Amino acid sequence: MRIRIKGAYRAALFGFAALLGTGGTALAATDCPHGVIRYGVIPFDASAAFVPLYHHIGQLISEKMGCPVNVEIGTSYTATIEAMRAGKIDAAEFGPLSYVLAHKLAGAQAVATYANAQGDKDTYTASVVTWPGSGIQTLKGVAGHTFAYSDPASTSGHLFPAYALKSAGIDPDHGVQAVYSGSHTATFEALLHHKVQAGEMNSSETESAKIAGIYDPKDFATLWTSRPIPQDPITVRGDLPPAFKAKLSEVLAHLDLSSIPADQKKVTGLSGKGYVPASDADYDGIRSLVKVLHLDLNKMGS
Repeated sequence: MRIRIKGAYRAALFGFAALLGTGGTALAATDCPHGVIRYGVIPFDASAAFVPLYHHIGQLISEKMGCPVNVEIGTSYTATIEAMRAGKIDAAEFGPLSYVLAHKLAGAQAVATYANAQGDKDTYTASVVTWPGSGIQTLKGVAGHTFAYSDPASTSGHLFPAYALKSAGIDPDHGVQAVYSGSHTATFEALLHHKVQAGEMNSSETESAKIAGIYDPKDFATLWTSRPIPQDPITVRGDLPPAFKAKLSEVLAHLDLSSIPADQKKVTGLSGKGYVPASDADYDGIRSLVKVLHLDLNKMGS
């Protein structure tokens, strides 16, 4: 397996750059498109465990498929969508909102998602957070202040906090001084170090920060928390050869991640063994929220 990383993650990955042999027998390497599976990941986290996590996931896919796997972490959420639209990746983990966009623009098909401890489809939450001493006491009080989103195509890093602000009568684009940090980790650090007065924080990032030993609840004040959100979909590109797509979909939908170290799995907030099957309909609630906020998916993907 070979992993390729773009942007800020490149230096962290040099130790993973060698091509490894595969032990799988499901498909010969010659049966893989281009002789390799190209697996994309949106850059939702910037912690030290992020790159090793997807190194391990790529290795597990490689073993099951009998194909080398290139893991490619995009420079942004839309960069990963564009890579699939251009046929440069074959499978990808998106967030729920970026999946809805990738489904519309790039033919992404949801086949799996993370399992919880009971073996059911997992969920997470988004929140709007400030810090003690910021001067903000309520959600309405966020108006006019600096506010950190993670990425325009992020579910918990943009869609849900934007909905929260709008519900409080605040224009999510112009009613705050909006900044986009690039990842949930970067937003967390901006809040922790008081670089912004408020921002998004999701439950997966909170768990990751706890594992890293940098989370203290006294450092934050939560102003709003979302209802449960379906976890990230694992997807395949719809125009792949049918037999290969079917096999890859089956492998992804039942991939066991229990061999991955706990500190890496916590990057995703994973509480179960791995993935379970998912479908496009699981993300219809996200589409409904897109309509409520009048977001133009075509503009988001441009």
